[in-house]
Amino acid sequence: MIIQVPASSANLGPGFDSIGIAVSLYLKLEVLGPSDNWQVDHQLGKLPHDETNMIVTTALSVAPDLPPQHLQVVSEIPVAHGLGSSSSAIVAGIELANQLKDLNLSKEEKVEIASQIEGHPDNVAPAILGGLVVGTHINGHFSAVEAPLFPYAFAAYIPPYNLKTADARAALPYQLEYSQAVHASAVANTFVASLFAKNYDVAFKLMEADRFHEPYRKELVPELDQIRELGKKHGALATYLSGAGPTVMTVIDNDDYGLFEQAVHAAGLKGKVVRLHPDVEGVKLI
Repeated sequence: MIIQVPASSANLGPGFDSIGIAVSLYLKLEVLGPSDNWQVDHQLGKLPHDETNMIVTTALSVAPDLPPQHLQVVSEIPVAHGLGSSSSAIVAGIELANQLKDLNLSKEEKVEIASQIEGHPDNVAPAILGGLVVGTHINGHFSAVEAPLFPYAFAAYIPPYNLKTADARAALPYQLEYSQAVHASAVANTFVASLFAKNYDVAFKLMEADRFHEPYRKELVPELDQIRELGKKHGALATYLSGAGPTVMTVIDNDDYGLFEQAVHAAGLKGKVVRLHPDVEGVKLI
């Protein structure tokens, strides 16, 4: 059995902690068979290989009596780069328990479990459902609403350095002035409305008008403003900081991708540029 989970890109500018989209990088979890102890084979650096691996701890939180397995993980999703690497592990763990224990969890139940673990649904919900998802929590529970996908590709600039979510959170202010919060909320609300209305002229302007996190995090990701300017010169529709960063995501038409990628490399930026597309299926068996 092989479980496949897509990466996810969250926030999309003003959709802080509430909007995410599944994209075409994947974590694949293969169940090799029962084992005396949990064993997780992977090439992901210092991440645990035993029962303390996030995939296993998640699976055991769903099904505490799950017998130990020998697992193999192959992931294209870079760790600590704002593309939902930890969320993909959480979703893989939930699906592992779901399959091995025949739990028959619904998509809504998976989103609820994953969001309770992660704390918000912006990465886990699209990794489960696929596509573009808007979600939040209220009264102790999580709701996720699928939104129309825009018909464009992504150019993901992935820097050679990582950025821990805790460090990116530490860059945020403890509070916003009331007038600032009202304006930031209005931007986010209108952004969501424009996505559902498929009014992309408005949506992509608002994607670059975030007031919740990008103004405070851009010092940690100096390439953001530079790539945004390059995008404006080479056909990009919008550029935003993916999740907590440092990946910078540019929405672009497929026909303009090549020139944009060349411009990024010509500017001397050291990261890699990857062409991505929305994933519409979410977690699945392959």
